[in-house]
Amino acid sequence: MPKHISVFVMAALFLPAVFGNAQRVHSIKRVPVTQTSPVSGKEMYAAYCAACHGTEGKGNGPAAQALKAHPTNLTMLARSNGNKFPQDHVVSVLRFGTELPAHGSRDMPVWGPILRSLNRSNTTSEEQQRISNLTRYLSTMQMQ
Repeated sequence: MPKHISVFVMAALFLPAVFGNAQRVHSIKRVPVTQTSPVSGKEMYAAYCAACHGTEGKGNGPAAQALKAHPTNLTMLARSNGNKFPQDHVVSVLRFGTELPAHGSRDMPVWGPILRSLNRSNTTSEEQQRISNLTRYLSTMQMQ
């Protein structure tokens, strides 16, 4: 699998107010996956998730308006699961994706193969490390 797999990353572009037009223009563009540290869930979140889910995880990223369905508010995962962070579910969604309408839609990339493509060692341990650290970071974003 090539190192630079292209994925759909949504980007919402706003026309400057200088032009007197507050209308939003939405576009989808392909960009290569950037290398991130497998030990930093925060860095991976910023690089791969924040465009849609927002920097605070509330589903209000700059690309959210371009999606068919609103991105999940990641800060509410525990609250929506009896105040227990659904770690196994999050790992499964990251690794295999989901078609559940509650997640939004198939707009979200399946990150397992994408993260696997970033492995420098051709082992699954780095992919597992990435998913584990990203999941751990998501657990720190939960609303009380």
